[in-house]
Amino acid sequence: MVDRVRQSAGEYVKRGLVAARRPAAKRFYSAFVRPGDLVFDVGANVGDRTTIFRALGATVVAVEPQRSCLERLEHAFGRDPQVRIAPVGLAAAPGSMELSICDSASTISTMSENWREQGRFADSHQWSRTETVTVTTLDALIDEYGMPAFCKIDVEGFELSVLEGLSSPIPHVSFEFTREFMGQAVACVRHLEGLGHYAFNVSLGESMRMTLPRWVSADELFAALDAHPGQSLWGDVYARATPAT
Repeated sequence: MVDRVRQSAGEYVKRGLVAARRPAAKRFYSAFVRPGDLVFDVGANVGDRTTIFRALGATVVAVEPQRSCLERLEHAFGRDPQVRIAPVGLAAAPGSMELSICDSASTISTMSENWREQGRFADSHQWSRTETVTVTTLDALIDEYGMPAFCKIDVEGFELSVLEGLSSPIPHVSFEFTREFMGQAVACVRHLEGLGHYAFNVSLGESMRMTLPRWVSADELFAALDAHPGQSLWGDVYARATPAT
């Protein structure tokens, strides 16, 4: 299993690659999303994943607090009755927060001070702009829209806070992780384990394939990731709810 992780493809350009690889992305996400399913796209950005989920026949709640991204979401999906655009961020508790927006890449934003100051974009990007945004919780989103079959979370270092606003297991969840904040990824997994029984896998970069040959326990997942030689390791952890044994 560790060898399989070591053989995975290296770095991928994060932004813009999904659209070019949409057939592969559709095949990949079809393991989690079926026609008629409800999907939460948390950190919808400009809608790349929302487009894929809609192509799979899902109803999508696109969660995005940043104004410029919301304008693009409205332009792309405003007339689609199967897309609900939620102009909010998610956190552990409802309220308001400051969203930092990257000067040189306006679609990159974060509510995590640690990610902004210590993450992989810290040295190459400036963050002089902020927006005050309303935040709610995953629990509140479920109360409003229902339980999703799949929830994708990509919020630039704020994933743990998003999951801390969840108190019941979602059938399938993904969240982004990076090497430099592996401790937060461990905390995300432990939070999910506290909600129910889950098995885990990982997709590195934008590879649109699972890295491990089978779904594994949390400890097996992190043993495999710890053994990976890449210093700039990143991707998405996938969690699948399983029956209690």
